[in-house]
Amino acid sequence: MSENITPSTLQKLLKEQKDLMNSPAEGIALEMNEDDVCVCHAIITGPAGTPYVGGSFKIRIVFGAEYPAVPPKGFFTTRIFHPNIAKTGDICVNTLKRDWKPDMGLRHILMVIRCLLIEPFPESALNDEAGKLLMEDYEAYASHARMMTSIHAMKKSNGADSAEENNDDDANGENNNNTGAAPEKMKKAKTDKKLEKKRSLKRL
Repeated sequence: MSENITPSTLQKLLKEQKDLMNSPAEGIALEMNEDDVCVCHAIITGPAGTPYVGGSFKIRIVFGAEYPAVPPKGFFTTRIFHPNIAKTGDICVNTLKRDWKPDMGLRHILMVIRCLLIEPFPESALNDEAGKLLMEDYEAYASHARMMTSIHAMKKSNGADSAEENNDDDANGENNNNTGAAPEKMKKAKTDKKLEKKRSLKRL
């Protein structure tokens, strides 16, 4: 796509991306796309006091051949329950539509999208379900948005599972290099554990 944009516009985009990398906006982390500066990837953190707090939302901004005369297109690639974000990820915000001005830069675009998480506009909803729920029952809307955030936008930790696996290994003597009577005790414990599992299976 870069070949369709004028060299001066490419330089402008590259400068804006480097500026954002060197001086990030609050709650926004830009990921440089060296293969194509016309497709920007960023991560927006859910603002405090919203149902999206704690979440990390990936977005994509695509600059077309007619930019900056025509606004870029924005998409959420992380699933989110929000009136102004379609289930397909399309973003509906006036800055990227009728309020667009050619001098608006990448930083401004990303900040406006993050502000959309703080103050949705259900009157111009792309997700009708979210828009209707927000206007009729905010608590139900917030609850559903929090659930979607926890499922799709929060990192899952396997630390507990790893700890359990390590504990089991230690109990079975697989990570123990002691000599003498200890290995015999561990071998007996391992055998007893297997018998207990068999008895449990029979009961089932």
